[in-house]
Amino acid sequence: MRGTAKKNNHEIRDPIYAFVHMDSSEREVLNSAPVQRLRHIHQLALTSLVYPGATHRRFEHSLGVMELATRIYNAVLENGGIAILDTDPKYEQMYYLRVLRMAALVHDIGHAPFSHASEDLFPGDCNHEVMTLRLIESDEMGRLWDMLKIRTEDVAKLALGRDHPKKKTFFQY
Repeated sequence: MRGTAKKNNHEIRDPIYAFVHMDSSEREVLNSAPVQRLRHIHQLALTSLVYPGATHRRFEHSLGVMELATRIYNAVLENGGIAILDTDPKYEQMYYLRVLRMAALVHDIGHAPFSHASEDLFPGDCNHEVMTLRLIESDEMGRLWDMLKIRTEDVAKLALGRDHPKKKTFFQY
């Protein structure tokens, strides 16, 4: 009896990009509870109550952001637009592509139900960016970042950008 080979390339059908591709390690992130909960969060808040066809969810939005970010990164590389100074630039390119893809996938994991429309329900100074950071830094996601061999803080910086709750420690303006 022959052993079965583990499939490492997975395709997810997408209405805009045809297919979103990911490897098995990235799929572990996709299957995590923080990402899967995006299946139940409306991208357009309560808009579907007025426009019944506006039923987009943050889950498919995040998959699309990951695919589009990947395409842009690859296009920039193909046109010689990124110069990474390191002893092994190919490793660095692959590392930052992985960080970018994961940051794009998880950039919205802190949203509450009905997205921005329910953000006033967060206590105190908390908002979806703070919640996103907490989830990116959670033990569950930390184990996934370790498995992917990427740094949590790199994912957080790209996922949250200028809205990063700790931005003063990351960005100099």
